[in-house]
Amino acid sequence: MPRTRIRLLTATAVAAATLCAVGAANATGSAPRSDREIPNLTDVVNEIKAYYGDTVDASGEHYASASSNYAKQVAGIEAKAGAYLREAVRHTRPGRKPAIVLDVDDTSLLTYNYELEVGFVYSPASNDAYIQNKNMAAVFGMPAVANWAADHGVTVFWITGRPETQRAATVRNLGAVGYTSSADPSHLYLNTKEPTAYLPCSAPTYTCTTTDYKSGTRKHIESLGYDIAADFGDQYSDLNGGYAGRTFKLPNPMYYLP
Repeated sequence: MPRTRIRLLTATAVAAATLCAVGAANATGSAPRSDREIPNLTDVVNEIKAYYGDTVDASGEHYASASSNYAKQVAGIEAKAGAYLREAVRHTRPGRKPAIVLDVDDTSLLTYNYELEVGFVYSPASNDAYIQNKNMAAVFGMPAVANWAADHGVTVFWITGRPETQRAATVRNLGAVGYTSSADPSHLYLNTKEPTAYLPCSAPTYTCTTTDYKSGTRKHIESLGYDIAADFGDQYSDLNGGYAGRTFKLPNPMYYLP
């Protein structure tokens, strides 16, 4: 969730984005001329909560429901991914090692409780405090996808925009919710924003976009002898740029990272 370096849609912007998605906003992106062109913010938040099947436990923590429309949509994507992977693994190029790549936030781990806790208003400080002190739930079904891959000889990599200071907390959380693959430094890439030999955009001044960073890291992984059969992400910037056999976009109506 690299929102310290790229724009986050807060709840207000989510509302505007929702409006654009249904074609109600003007095509130029200019300021609304009337309040009728802007969806009600409370209604948008309630729709998001309904989509995730908002469930609140005794301590006030919010969780998505396994019977929600979100969970059903994710399951459909994972079913297609599973069928694809079963075939892709059989057709790995000779001399290459099969692999998959997963983003972390809202691909492997669900940020829904954090978003509700802060009212969809992200800040680096609140996000870091949450990650360091709490575990996010797994995205429904994704541990099974990753673990099936690992059990069938596929190496699992994670590429995230989280900073290096969140490595230990990320490893802890992934293990706590059922991911069995090793999330060691060779398989978990975090965005250090430091000069990196395989990222030309990182030096002498770091100018990498999300797509530059993620696709460049996938290119590096393939240079190590891997065939990346599939790349999973909740943002198109997780998936663009090539170096993956097939991409799988997971749903996320809460924010947008270009």
